[in-house]
Amino acid sequence: MPLALLLTNGAAGAQPAQTAPRRAAPPAKPSAAPAAIGGVVISRQAVTDATVRAVYTKAKWRAVWSDADVAALNTALSDRSRHGLDHVAFLPDLPADATPADIDVARTRVALAYAGALARGRVDPATLHQVYTLPRPSVDLATGLVAAIARHKVDDWLESLAPQDADYRLLSDAYRVFSEKALTAPAGPAPLEAPAQTGAAALIRVGTRDPRVATIVEQLVESGYLLTPGPVAAPTLTQSASTIAGLQPATPSSALAYTQAIADAMKGLQTDYGIAADGIVGPETLKVLNLGPGDRARALAVALERRRWLERTPPATRIDVNTAASQLRYYRDGVLVDQRKVIVGEPGRETPALSSPIYRLVANPTWTVPKSIQNGEMANVDDAYLQEHNMVLRDGWIVQQPGPSNALGLVKFDMANDQAIYLHDTSAPGLFDRSQRHLSHGCVRVEDAIGFAQMLADDQGVTEAWQDCAGVGRDAVRPAAAPHPGAAAVRECLCRRRRQGRLPYRSLWLERSGRRTARVRAIGGAACRSPRHRYRPVSVGRDQPCSRQCTVRRCRSARRAGRCRRPAPLG
Repeated sequence: MPLALLLTNGAAGAQPAQTAPRRAAPPAKPSAAPAAIGGVVISRQAVTDATVRAVYTKAKWRAVWSDADVAALNTALSDRSRHGLDHVAFLPDLPADATPADIDVARTRVALAYAGALARGRVDPATLHQVYTLPRPSVDLATGLVAAIARHKVDDWLESLAPQDADYRLLSDAYRVFSEKALTAPAGPAPLEAPAQTGAAALIRVGTRDPRVATIVEQLVESGYLLTPGPVAAPTLTQSASTIAGLQPATPSSALAYTQAIADAMKGLQTDYGIAADGIVGPETLKVLNLGPGDRARALAVALERRRWLERTPPATRIDVNTAASQLRYYRDGVLVDQRKVIVGEPGRETPALSSPIYRLVANPTWTVPKSIQNGEMANVDDAYLQEHNMVLRDGWIVQQPGPSNALGLVKFDMANDQAIYLHDTSAPGLFDRSQRHLSHGCVRVEDAIGFAQMLADDQGVTEAWQDCAGVGRDAVRPAAAPHPGAAAVRECLCRRRRQGRLPYRSLWLERSGRRTARVRAIGGAACRSPRHRYRPVSVGRDQPCSRQCTVRRCRSARRAGRCRRPAPLG
Protein backbone atom coordinates (compact mmCIF):
# COMPACT_ATOMS: atom_id res chain seq x y z
CA MET A 1 0.00 0.00 0.00
CA PRO A 2 1.50 3.37 -0.96
CA LEU A 3 2.25 6.05 1.58
CA ALA A 4 -0.69 8.26 0.57
CA LEU A 5 -3.05 5.39 1.40
CA LEU A 6 -1.32 4.39 4.62
CA LEU A 7 -1.89 7.90 5.92
CA THR A 8 -5.65 7.45 5.62
CA ASN A 9 -8.04 5.22 7.47
CA GLY A 10 -9.66 2.34 5.66
CA ALA A 11 -11.16 3.21 2.30
CA ALA A 12 -10.55 6.93 2.61
CA GLY A 13 -7.32 6.72 0.68
CA ALA A 14 -8.94 4.74 -2.11
CA GLN A 15 -11.24 7.56 -3.14
CA PRO A 16 -10.81 9.15 -6.60
CA ALA A 17 -8.16 11.84 -6.83
CA GLN A 18 -10.66 14.70 -6.82
CA THR A 19 -12.67 13.42 -3.86
CA ALA A 20 -12.48 15.86 -0.98
CA PRO A 21 -11.07 14.53 2.29
CA ARG A 22 -13.68 14.04 4.96
CA ARG A 23 -13.74 16.25 8.01
CA ALA A 24 -12.43 14.32 10.97
CA ALA A 25 -14.99 13.95 13.74
CA PRO A 26 -13.90 14.96 17.25
CA PRO A 27 -12.63 11.89 19.06
CA ALA A 28 -15.09 10.37 21.46
CA LYS A 29 -14.14 9.01 24.84
CA PRO A 30 -14.34 5.24 25.25
CA SER A 31 -17.80 4.29 26.46
CA ALA A 32 -17.11 3.40 30.06
CA ALA A 33 -16.81 5.00 33.45
CA PRO A 34 -13.81 7.26 34.15
CA ALA A 35 -10.72 5.43 35.30
CA ALA A 36 -10.30 5.28 39.04
CA ILE A 37 -6.66 6.22 38.96
CA GLY A 38 -4.48 4.51 41.55
CA GLY A 39 -7.17 2.03 42.55
CA VAL A 40 -7.15 -0.03 39.37
CA VAL A 41 -4.55 -2.74 38.96
CA ILE A 42 -3.34 -3.53 35.43
CA SER A 43 -2.82 -7.20 34.66
CA ARG A 44 0.68 -7.98 33.45
CA GLN A 45 -0.62 -10.82 31.31
CA ALA A 46 -3.02 -8.48 29.46
CA VAL A 47 -0.24 -6.17 28.21
CA THR A 48 2.09 -7.57 25.57
CA ASP A 49 3.40 -4.46 23.79
CA ALA A 50 6.88 -3.60 25.07
CA THR A 51 6.34 0.18 25.17
CA VAL A 52 2.98 -0.13 26.93
CA ARG A 53 4.54 -2.53 29.43
CA ALA A 54 7.29 0.02 30.05
CA VAL A 55 4.67 2.64 30.94
CA TYR A 56 2.94 0.42 33.47
CA THR A 57 6.20 -0.86 34.88
CA LYS A 58 7.09 2.74 35.71
CA ALA A 59 3.57 3.20 37.15
CA LYS A 60 3.91 0.00 39.25
CA TRP A 61 1.10 -1.60 37.24
CA ARG A 62 -1.54 0.86 38.34
CA ALA A 63 -3.93 2.83 36.15
CA VAL A 64 -2.44 6.14 35.03
CA TRP A 65 -5.24 8.11 33.36
CA SER A 66 -7.16 10.74 35.32
CA ASP A 67 -10.15 12.59 33.89
CA ALA A 68 -8.04 15.68 33.30
CA ASP A 69 -5.40 13.71 31.40
CA VAL A 70 -8.06 11.97 29.33
CA ALA A 71 -9.50 15.37 28.40
CA ALA A 72 -6.04 16.60 27.42
CA LEU A 73 -5.48 13.52 25.24
CA ASN A 74 -8.83 13.99 23.53
CA THR A 75 -8.07 17.66 22.93
CA ALA A 76 -4.78 16.78 21.28
CA LEU A 77 -6.41 14.13 19.09
CA SER A 78 -9.18 16.47 18.02
CA ASP A 79 -6.50 18.85 16.71
CA ARG A 80 -4.54 16.21 14.78
CA SER A 81 -5.48 17.79 11.45
CA ARG A 82 -2.62 20.22 12.16
CA HIS A 83 -0.34 17.31 11.34
CA GLY A 84 -2.31 15.88 8.42
CA LEU A 85 -3.44 12.93 10.55
CA ASP A 86 -7.15 13.69 10.71
CA HIS A 87 -8.00 10.60 8.64
CA VAL A 88 -6.19 8.26 11.00
CA ALA A 89 -8.46 6.67 13.61
CA PHE A 90 -6.36 6.39 16.76
CA LEU A 91 -9.22 5.67 19.19
CA PRO A 92 -10.39 2.02 19.24
CA ASP A 93 -13.96 0.81 19.57
CA LEU A 94 -14.06 -0.78 23.02
CA PRO A 95 -16.69 -3.35 23.95
CA ALA A 96 -19.49 -2.25 26.26
CA ASP A 97 -18.25 -4.54 29.01
CA ALA A 98 -14.68 -3.18 28.97
CA THR A 99 -13.22 -2.92 32.46
CA PRO A 100 -11.54 0.21 33.80
CA ALA A 101 -8.21 -1.56 33.39
CA ASP A 102 -8.99 -2.31 29.73
CA ILE A 103 -9.91 1.33 29.15
CA ASP A 104 -6.76 2.60 30.82
CA VAL A 105 -4.55 0.33 28.70
CA ALA A 106 -6.46 1.35 25.55
CA ARG A 107 -5.85 5.02 26.31
CA THR A 108 -2.16 4.36 26.85
CA ARG A 109 -1.94 2.58 23.48
CA VAL A 110 -3.72 5.50 21.80
CA ALA A 111 -1.42 8.07 23.40
CA LEU A 112 1.70 6.11 22.44
CA ALA A 113 0.47 5.55 18.86
CA TYR A 114 -0.23 9.25 18.37
CA ALA A 115 3.02 10.21 20.08
CA GLY A 116 4.94 7.85 17.80
CA ALA A 117 3.26 9.30 14.73
CA LEU A 118 4.28 12.81 15.76
CA ALA A 119 7.78 11.90 16.88
CA ARG A 120 8.87 9.50 14.12
CA GLY A 121 6.06 9.33 11.57
CA ARG A 122 3.03 7.13 11.23
CA VAL A 123 4.68 4.95 8.58
CA ASP A 124 8.11 3.36 8.79
CA PRO A 125 9.98 4.57 5.68
CA ALA A 126 11.96 1.32 5.63
CA THR A 127 8.75 -0.42 4.54
CA LEU A 128 8.45 1.91 1.54
CA HIS A 129 12.07 2.13 0.42
CA GLN A 130 14.41 -0.69 -0.39
CA VAL A 131 17.20 1.50 1.01
CA TYR A 132 16.58 4.09 3.72
CA THR A 133 19.43 5.06 6.03
CA LEU A 134 18.49 8.63 6.99
CA PRO A 135 18.56 8.93 10.80
CA ARG A 136 15.12 9.05 12.40
CA PRO A 137 14.28 10.70 15.71
CA SER A 138 14.89 8.55 18.77
CA VAL A 139 12.43 9.29 21.58
CA ASP A 140 11.71 7.39 24.80
CA LEU A 141 7.93 7.54 24.50
CA ALA A 142 7.19 5.52 27.64
CA THR A 143 9.24 7.77 29.90
CA GLY A 144 7.87 10.88 28.22
CA LEU A 145 4.24 9.79 28.60
CA VAL A 146 4.62 8.86 32.27
CA ALA A 147 6.26 12.22 32.99
CA ALA A 148 3.59 14.11 31.05
CA ILE A 149 0.80 12.38 32.96
CA ALA A 150 2.52 13.10 36.25
CA ARG A 151 2.64 16.82 35.34
CA HIS A 152 -0.83 16.75 33.73
CA LYS A 153 0.73 18.11 30.53
CA VAL A 154 -0.18 15.36 28.08
CA ASP A 155 -1.31 17.75 25.34
CA ASP A 156 1.83 19.91 25.64
CA TRP A 157 4.07 16.83 25.53
CA LEU A 158 2.36 15.47 22.44
CA GLU A 159 2.66 18.80 20.64
CA SER A 160 6.38 19.02 21.49
CA LEU A 161 7.08 15.77 19.62
CA ALA A 162 6.27 17.13 16.17
CA PRO A 163 8.80 19.22 14.22
CA GLN A 164 8.87 22.78 15.54
CA ASP A 165 10.45 24.55 12.58
CA ALA A 166 8.79 27.21 10.45
CA ASP A 167 8.69 24.98 7.35
CA TYR A 168 6.61 22.37 9.14
CA ARG A 169 4.21 25.05 10.38
CA LEU A 170 3.80 26.39 6.86
CA LEU A 171 3.00 22.91 5.56
CA SER A 172 0.55 22.43 8.42
CA ASP A 173 -1.24 25.70 7.72
CA ALA A 174 -1.41 24.92 4.01
CA TYR A 175 -2.83 21.47 4.70
CA ARG A 176 -5.64 22.95 6.75
CA VAL A 177 -6.40 25.53 4.08
CA PHE A 178 -6.63 22.97 1.28
CA SER A 179 -8.57 20.53 3.48
CA GLU A 180 -11.18 23.20 4.14
CA LYS A 181 -11.33 24.05 0.44
CA ALA A 182 -11.75 20.39 -0.42
CA LEU A 183 -14.86 20.21 1.76
CA THR A 184 -16.59 22.84 -0.36
CA ALA A 185 -15.00 22.09 -3.72
CA PRO A 186 -17.67 21.50 -6.36
CA ALA A 187 -17.91 18.02 -7.79
CA GLY A 188 -17.81 17.65 -11.54
CA PRO A 189 -15.40 17.96 -14.43
CA ALA A 190 -11.95 19.45 -14.11
CA PRO A 191 -11.96 23.28 -14.16
CA LEU A 192 -9.62 23.40 -17.16
CA GLU A 193 -10.79 20.78 -19.58
CA ALA A 194 -8.76 20.03 -22.67
CA PRO A 195 -10.16 21.64 -25.81
CA ALA A 196 -11.63 19.70 -28.66
CA GLN A 197 -8.71 20.65 -30.91
CA THR A 198 -5.53 18.66 -30.99
CA GLY A 199 -1.92 19.51 -31.73
CA ALA A 200 -0.73 23.10 -31.83
CA ALA A 201 -4.29 24.46 -31.87
CA ALA A 202 -4.90 23.05 -28.39
CA LEU A 203 -1.97 24.93 -26.85
CA ILE A 204 -2.27 28.25 -25.03
CA ARG A 205 0.58 30.57 -26.02
CA VAL A 206 1.35 34.24 -25.57
CA GLY A 207 -1.31 36.15 -27.46
CA THR A 208 -3.94 33.40 -27.27
CA ARG A 209 -7.40 34.39 -26.09
CA ASP A 210 -9.06 31.50 -24.30
CA PRO A 211 -11.86 31.26 -21.70
CA ARG A 212 -9.51 29.17 -19.52
CA VAL A 213 -6.96 31.97 -19.13
CA ALA A 214 -8.99 33.58 -16.33
CA THR A 215 -8.91 30.36 -14.30
CA ILE A 216 -5.22 29.96 -15.04
CA VAL A 217 -4.54 33.46 -13.71
CA GLU A 218 -6.59 32.71 -10.59
CA GLN A 219 -4.59 29.54 -9.89
CA LEU A 220 -1.24 31.21 -10.50
CA VAL A 221 -2.14 34.01 -8.10
CA GLU A 222 -3.41 31.59 -5.46
CA SER A 223 -0.24 29.48 -5.70
CA GLY A 224 2.04 32.51 -5.46
CA TYR A 225 3.54 32.30 -8.93
CA LEU A 226 1.78 35.50 -10.01
CA LEU A 227 1.87 38.24 -7.42
CA THR A 228 -1.20 40.11 -8.62
CA PRO A 229 -3.55 39.80 -11.56
CA GLY A 230 -3.55 43.59 -11.98
CA PRO A 231 -0.66 44.00 -14.46
CA VAL A 232 -1.49 40.80 -16.31
CA ALA A 233 -4.41 41.88 -18.46
CA ALA A 234 -5.55 45.25 -17.17
CA PRO A 235 -7.75 46.19 -20.15
CA THR A 236 -10.09 43.26 -19.59
CA LEU A 237 -9.83 42.50 -15.88
CA THR A 238 -12.66 44.76 -14.78
CA GLN A 239 -15.14 43.28 -17.20
CA SER A 240 -13.91 39.73 -16.45
CA ALA A 241 -13.64 39.94 -12.67
CA SER A 242 -16.46 37.50 -12.10
CA THR A 243 -14.89 35.16 -14.63
CA ILE A 244 -11.60 35.20 -12.73
CA ALA A 245 -13.50 34.33 -9.58
CA GLY A 246 -14.92 31.34 -11.41
CA LEU A 247 -18.54 32.52 -11.18
CA GLN A 248 -19.45 32.44 -14.85
CA PRO A 249 -17.89 31.20 -18.08
CA ALA A 250 -16.19 33.65 -20.37
CA THR A 251 -17.16 34.09 -23.95
CA PRO A 252 -14.48 34.06 -26.64
CA SER A 253 -14.87 37.79 -27.17
CA SER A 254 -14.37 38.57 -23.45
CA ALA A 255 -11.73 35.90 -22.82
CA LEU A 256 -8.52 37.12 -21.29
CA ALA A 257 -5.41 37.22 -23.40
CA TYR A 258 -2.55 34.96 -22.36
CA THR A 259 0.18 37.56 -21.89
CA GLN A 260 3.92 37.33 -21.47
CA ALA A 261 3.54 38.09 -17.76
CA ILE A 262 1.27 35.07 -17.35
CA ALA A 263 3.67 32.93 -19.38
CA ASP A 264 6.60 33.99 -17.19
CA ALA A 265 4.64 33.01 -14.07
CA MET A 266 3.69 29.73 -15.72
CA LYS A 267 7.37 28.95 -16.30
CA GLY A 268 7.86 29.03 -12.53
CA LEU A 269 5.09 26.50 -12.02
CA GLN A 270 6.42 24.31 -14.82
CA THR A 271 9.91 24.37 -13.37
CA ASP A 272 8.62 23.32 -9.96
CA TYR A 273 6.72 20.39 -11.46
CA GLY A 274 9.46 19.22 -13.78
CA ILE A 275 7.68 20.23 -16.99
CA ALA A 276 9.50 21.92 -19.86
CA ALA A 277 9.54 25.57 -18.73
CA ASP A 278 8.37 27.15 -21.99
CA GLY A 279 5.36 29.03 -20.60
CA ILE A 280 3.05 27.20 -23.02
CA VAL A 281 -0.03 25.55 -21.53
CA GLY A 282 -0.21 22.05 -22.95
CA PRO A 283 -1.55 18.69 -21.73
CA GLU A 284 1.10 18.19 -19.02
CA THR A 285 0.60 21.69 -17.61
CA LEU A 286 -3.17 21.25 -17.65
CA LYS A 287 -2.82 18.13 -15.51
CA VAL A 288 -1.02 20.16 -12.87
CA LEU A 289 -3.50 23.03 -13.05
CA ASN A 290 -6.35 20.55 -12.63
CA LEU A 291 -5.08 19.24 -9.32
CA GLY A 292 -7.90 19.91 -6.90
CA PRO A 293 -7.70 20.98 -3.24
CA GLY A 294 -8.21 17.38 -2.16
CA ASP A 295 -5.19 16.31 -4.22
CA ARG A 296 -3.07 19.07 -2.76
CA ALA A 297 -4.22 18.32 0.80
CA ARG A 298 -3.15 14.69 0.41
CA ALA A 299 0.22 15.71 -1.00
CA LEU A 300 0.69 18.08 1.94
CA ALA A 301 -0.20 15.31 4.41
CA VAL A 302 2.50 13.15 2.85
CA ALA A 303 4.98 16.02 3.02
CA LEU A 304 4.23 16.46 6.73
CA GLU A 305 4.79 12.76 7.27
CA ARG A 306 8.14 12.86 5.48
CA ARG A 307 9.26 15.77 7.65
CA ARG A 308 8.43 13.76 10.78
CA TRP A 309 10.75 11.01 9.56
CA LEU A 310 13.77 13.31 9.74
CA GLU A 311 15.87 13.99 12.82
CA ARG A 312 14.98 17.26 14.53
CA THR A 313 18.55 18.53 14.89
CA PRO A 314 20.52 17.57 11.78
CA PRO A 315 24.28 18.24 11.65
CA ALA A 316 24.91 21.98 11.55
CA THR A 317 27.41 21.50 8.74
CA ARG A 318 26.00 19.19 6.11
CA ILE A 319 25.18 18.69 2.45
CA ASP A 320 21.50 18.02 1.72
CA VAL A 321 20.49 16.71 -1.69
CA ASN A 322 16.73 16.85 -2.20
CA THR A 323 16.27 14.07 -4.74
CA ALA A 324 12.73 15.19 -5.55
CA ALA A 325 13.78 18.76 -6.35
CA SER A 326 17.14 17.79 -7.90
CA GLN A 327 18.79 20.41 -5.74
CA LEU A 328 21.82 20.47 -3.43
CA ARG A 329 22.14 22.74 -0.41
CA TYR A 330 25.32 23.16 1.61
CA TYR A 331 24.95 24.30 5.22
CA ARG A 332 27.88 25.51 7.27
CA ASP A 333 27.29 25.96 11.02
CA GLY A 334 23.56 25.96 10.40
CA VAL A 335 23.69 28.64 7.68
CA LEU A 336 22.91 27.96 4.04
CA VAL A 337 26.06 28.99 2.16
CA ASP A 338 25.58 27.36 -1.24
CA GLN A 339 22.94 25.73 -3.38
CA ARG A 340 23.12 24.32 -6.89
CA LYS A 341 21.37 22.03 -9.31
CA VAL A 342 21.99 18.30 -9.37
CA ILE A 343 20.98 15.37 -11.54
CA VAL A 344 19.63 12.35 -9.68
CA GLY A 345 18.35 8.85 -10.41
CA GLU A 346 15.82 8.27 -13.16
CA PRO A 347 12.55 6.38 -12.58
CA GLY A 348 13.37 2.75 -11.86
CA ARG A 349 16.87 3.72 -10.72
CA GLU A 350 16.01 6.26 -8.08
CA THR A 351 18.73 7.69 -5.89
CA PRO A 352 18.23 5.99 -2.51
CA ALA A 353 17.34 7.94 0.61
CA LEU A 354 20.49 7.68 2.64
CA SER A 355 22.83 9.50 4.98
CA SER A 356 26.51 9.18 4.19
CA PRO A 357 29.61 11.28 4.89
CA ILE A 358 31.84 12.68 2.16
CA TYR A 359 35.38 11.68 3.09
CA ARG A 360 37.47 12.14 -0.06
CA LEU A 361 37.79 14.32 -3.15
CA VAL A 362 39.06 12.58 -6.27
CA ALA A 363 40.47 14.53 -9.20
CA ASN A 364 40.26 12.97 -12.68
CA PRO A 365 38.46 9.82 -11.49
CA THR A 366 38.05 6.57 -13.38
CA TRP A 367 34.57 5.09 -13.70
CA THR A 368 34.08 1.39 -13.12
CA VAL A 369 30.85 0.59 -14.95
CA PRO A 370 28.39 -1.19 -12.62
CA LYS A 371 27.57 -4.75 -13.59
CA SER A 372 23.90 -3.83 -13.96
CA ILE A 373 24.87 -1.44 -16.78
CA GLN A 374 27.61 -3.64 -18.19
CA ASN A 375 25.27 -6.62 -18.46
CA GLY A 376 22.33 -4.50 -19.54
CA GLU A 377 22.57 -1.57 -21.91
CA MET A 378 26.28 -2.22 -22.59
CA ALA A 379 26.01 -5.98 -23.03
CA ASN A 380 26.72 -5.90 -26.77
CA VAL A 381 29.32 -3.16 -27.06
CA ASP A 382 32.41 -3.99 -29.10
CA ASP A 383 36.06 -2.98 -28.93
CA ALA A 384 35.45 0.00 -31.18
CA TYR A 385 32.86 1.36 -28.76
CA LEU A 386 35.20 0.86 -25.80
CA GLN A 387 38.03 2.63 -27.59
CA GLU A 388 35.81 5.50 -28.70
CA HIS A 389 34.68 6.07 -25.10
CA ASN A 390 38.16 5.65 -23.59
CA MET A 391 37.18 2.39 -21.87
CA VAL A 392 39.14 -0.77 -21.15
CA LEU A 393 38.33 -4.22 -19.81
CA ARG A 394 39.99 -4.86 -16.47
CA ASP A 395 39.44 -8.16 -14.61
CA GLY A 396 36.04 -8.54 -16.24
CA TRP A 397 34.95 -4.98 -15.49
CA ILE A 398 34.57 -2.14 -17.96
CA VAL A 399 36.56 0.84 -16.72
CA GLN A 400 36.43 4.30 -18.27
CA GLN A 401 39.75 6.09 -18.06
CA PRO A 402 40.08 9.65 -16.66
CA GLY A 403 39.43 12.62 -18.89
CA PRO A 404 36.84 15.22 -19.88
CA SER A 405 34.62 12.58 -21.52
CA ASN A 406 34.54 10.41 -18.41
CA ALA A 407 30.97 9.87 -17.17
CA LEU A 408 32.03 11.08 -13.72
CA GLY A 409 33.54 14.22 -15.17
CA LEU A 410 36.68 15.55 -13.52
CA VAL A 411 35.77 15.41 -9.83
CA LYS A 412 34.27 12.73 -7.61
CA PHE A 413 33.09 13.19 -4.02
CA ASP A 414 33.52 9.79 -2.39
CA MET A 415 30.87 8.88 0.18
CA ALA A 416 31.06 6.12 2.78
CA ASN A 417 28.12 3.81 2.02
CA ASP A 418 27.51 0.31 0.73
CA GLN A 419 25.27 1.43 -2.14
CA ALA A 420 28.05 2.79 -4.39
CA ILE A 421 26.31 6.18 -4.31
CA TYR A 422 28.40 9.35 -4.47
CA LEU A 423 28.46 12.87 -5.90
CA HIS A 424 30.42 13.65 -9.04
CA ASP A 425 30.98 15.95 -11.99
CA THR A 426 29.54 15.23 -15.43
CA SER A 427 30.71 15.32 -19.02
CA ALA A 428 27.26 16.60 -20.09
CA PRO A 429 26.74 19.91 -18.23
CA GLY A 430 23.99 20.97 -20.62
CA LEU A 431 21.58 18.63 -18.80
CA PHE A 432 21.50 21.01 -15.84
CA ASP A 433 19.43 23.40 -17.96
CA ARG A 434 16.52 20.97 -17.88
CA SER A 435 13.76 21.42 -15.33
CA GLN A 436 13.31 17.64 -15.09
CA ARG A 437 16.69 16.29 -13.95
CA HIS A 438 15.94 12.70 -12.94
CA LEU A 439 18.34 11.27 -15.49
CA SER A 440 21.15 9.35 -13.77
CA HIS A 441 21.59 5.70 -12.81
CA GLY A 442 21.39 6.61 -9.12
CA CYS A 443 24.42 8.73 -8.32
CA VAL A 444 24.26 12.51 -8.02
CA ARG A 445 25.81 14.76 -10.66
CA VAL A 446 26.67 18.21 -9.30
CA GLU A 447 26.53 21.46 -11.24
CA ASP A 448 29.96 23.13 -11.37
CA ALA A 449 31.41 20.25 -9.38
CA ILE A 450 34.93 21.68 -9.65
CA GLY A 451 33.82 24.90 -7.96
CA PHE A 452 31.99 22.93 -5.29
CA ALA A 453 35.06 20.76 -4.65
CA GLN A 454 37.15 23.90 -4.23
CA MET A 455 34.62 25.28 -1.76
CA LEU A 456 34.74 22.10 0.32
CA ALA A 457 38.53 22.04 0.20
CA ASP A 458 38.68 25.64 1.40
CA ASP A 459 36.29 24.88 4.26
CA GLN A 460 38.26 21.77 5.16
CA GLY A 461 41.57 23.60 5.26
CA VAL A 462 43.00 21.36 2.53
CA THR A 463 43.11 23.94 -0.25
CA GLU A 464 46.75 23.39 -1.11
CA ALA A 465 46.40 19.61 -0.96
CA TRP A 466 43.39 19.72 -3.26
CA GLN A 467 45.06 22.06 -5.75
CA ASP A 468 48.06 19.77 -5.72
CA CYS A 469 45.77 16.83 -6.50
CA ALA A 470 43.91 18.75 -9.16
CA GLY A 471 46.96 20.46 -10.61
CA VAL A 472 48.25 23.99 -10.31
CA GLY A 473 45.39 26.43 -9.86
CA ARG A 474 41.65 25.92 -9.72
CA ASP A 475 41.17 25.23 -13.41
CA ALA A 476 44.14 22.94 -13.88
CA VAL A 477 42.01 19.90 -12.96
CA ARG A 478 40.76 20.12 -16.52
CA PRO A 479 43.52 18.37 -18.53
CA ALA A 480 43.04 20.54 -21.58
CA ALA A 481 46.71 20.29 -22.48
CA ALA A 482 46.86 16.52 -22.08
CA PRO A 483 47.92 14.68 -25.26
CA HIS A 484 44.91 12.37 -25.02
CA PRO A 485 41.87 12.06 -22.69
CA GLY A 486 43.44 9.34 -20.60
CA ALA A 487 46.60 11.25 -19.81
CA ALA A 488 45.28 12.84 -16.60
CA ALA A 489 46.32 11.05 -13.44
CA VAL A 490 43.85 10.02 -10.77
CA ARG A 491 44.65 11.85 -7.54
CA GLU A 492 42.90 11.76 -4.20
CA CYS A 493 42.58 14.31 -1.42
CA LEU A 494 41.32 13.14 1.97
CA CYS A 495 39.02 15.47 3.91
CA ARG A 496 40.14 16.37 7.42
CA ARG A 497 36.57 16.40 8.68
CA ARG A 498 33.88 14.35 7.03
CA ARG A 499 30.98 16.38 5.71
CA GLN A 500 27.70 14.61 6.35
CA GLY A 501 25.64 14.16 3.20
CA ARG A 502 21.90 13.50 3.35
CA LEU A 503 19.76 12.47 0.39
CA PRO A 504 16.14 12.93 1.48
CA TYR A 505 13.13 12.97 -0.83
CA ARG A 506 11.04 16.09 -0.21
CA SER A 507 8.34 16.16 -2.83
CA LEU A 508 6.67 19.30 -1.51
CA TRP A 509 7.59 22.29 0.60
CA LEU A 510 6.66 25.94 1.00
CA GLU A 511 8.86 28.96 0.68
CA ARG A 512 9.03 31.58 3.40
CA SER A 513 6.57 33.73 1.48
CA GLY A 514 4.00 30.97 1.83
CA ARG A 515 4.10 30.03 -1.83
CA ARG A 516 3.47 26.36 -2.29
CA THR A 517 5.96 24.59 -4.55
CA ALA A 518 5.15 20.96 -5.23
CA ARG A 519 8.04 19.04 -6.65
CA VAL A 520 8.29 16.95 -9.72
CA ARG A 521 7.18 13.56 -8.44
CA ALA A 522 4.12 12.35 -6.66
CA ILE A 523 3.08 9.87 -4.01
CA GLY A 524 0.98 7.20 -5.62
CA GLY A 525 0.40 3.47 -5.97
CA ALA A 526 1.32 1.19 -8.82
CA ALA A 527 -0.29 -1.78 -10.50
CA CYS A 528 2.57 -3.87 -9.14
CA ARG A 529 1.88 -4.54 -5.45
CA SER A 530 5.29 -5.92 -4.62
CA PRO A 531 6.61 -4.36 -1.39
CA ARG A 532 9.76 -3.39 -3.29
CA HIS A 533 7.86 -1.59 -6.04
CA ARG A 534 4.69 -0.38 -4.41
CA TYR A 535 6.21 3.08 -3.92
CA ARG A 536 7.66 4.37 -7.14
CA PRO A 537 7.45 8.16 -7.63
CA VAL A 538 7.12 9.30 -11.22
CA SER A 539 7.10 12.49 -13.20
CA VAL A 540 3.89 14.45 -13.46
CA GLY A 541 1.51 13.05 -16.03
CA ARG A 542 3.70 10.17 -17.15
CA ASP A 543 2.75 6.51 -17.30
CA GLN A 544 5.85 4.41 -16.98
CA PRO A 545 6.61 0.78 -16.15
CA CYS A 546 7.21 0.03 -12.51
CA SER A 547 10.87 -0.68 -13.17
CA ARG A 548 13.04 -1.66 -16.09
CA GLN A 549 14.72 -4.20 -13.89
CA CYS A 550 11.69 -5.40 -11.94
CA THR A 551 12.10 -9.10 -11.20
CA VAL A 552 8.87 -9.66 -9.33
CA ARG A 553 6.87 -12.26 -11.24
CA ARG A 554 3.47 -10.63 -11.21
CA CYS A 555 4.96 -7.23 -12.02
CA ARG A 556 6.96 -8.71 -14.89
CA SER A 557 3.93 -10.44 -16.32
CA ALA A 558 1.80 -7.33 -15.88
CA ARG A 559 4.39 -5.28 -17.72
CA ARG A 560 4.46 -7.75 -20.59
CA ALA A 561 0.69 -7.49 -20.80
CA GLY A 562 0.93 -3.70 -20.76
CA ARG A 563 -0.88 -3.41 -17.44
CA CYS A 564 1.98 -2.47 -15.10
CA ARG A 565 1.72 1.31 -15.26
CA ARG A 566 2.28 4.06 -12.79
CA PRO A 567 -0.67 6.30 -12.09
CA ALA A 568 -0.85 10.03 -12.64
CA PRO A 569 0.40 11.86 -9.54
CA LEU A 570 -1.59 13.52 -6.80
CA GLY A 571 0.46 16.70 -6.67
